[in-house]
Order: sequence, then C-alpha cells, then structure tokens
Amino acid sequence: MKTEIMNSETSIEIIRRAVDAKGNLPAAAASLSAEADLYAAGLSPFCAVQVMLWLEATLDVEFPKPMLERRSMATMATTAALIGDLLEAEARPRAA
Repeated sequence: MKTEIMNSETSIEIIRRAVDAKGNLPAAAASLSAEADLYAAGLSPFCAVQVMLWLEATLDVEFPKPMLERRSMATMATTAALIGDLLEAEARPRAA
C-alpha cells in the first residue's frame, strides 16, 4: 500500500532517489539531511518540477495545484509530509 511506503523511514529514501535522478544537485542527496534546504543545495525551480513529476509517476499520486510551489520542495522532509498527506487523503473513504 502506498501509504505504508510514505509512512515509513523509506519515504525520505524515495525522495532522495528522486532528487538524485532529477534534481541535478552537485552533491548526492544522501549527503543532505532530510531538513536541508534543497534550493540552497542547488535545486533549481525547473529541477524541482522534474523531481515532483518523478515522484508523481513513481508513487502514483498527483500534486494539486496549491502544492505546486517552492515551499513544497524546500526540504525532503517537507515533501515527504506533503506526499503522506496526499496518500492519507486518497486512502480515506469518500462520503456518498
């Protein structure tokens, strides 16, 4: 289940893979803490979008427009929390 993936410690590892694959940072994502400022580490707005697209495809989620902002990709911890929120909302039963 997707929510189990993002609720575990592996959530940051999934985001690290996305940052390594699409973030074009000068250093490996593993060298950064989960709370490190990704933009200060060299993430460009274009690459942030690429990371988000990679995460959407990998996790089968869609970031709503309000989440498509700089703050959403500020840190790996922030991104993990947002994805966790998306997956939890997706898992909730819908009212009839």
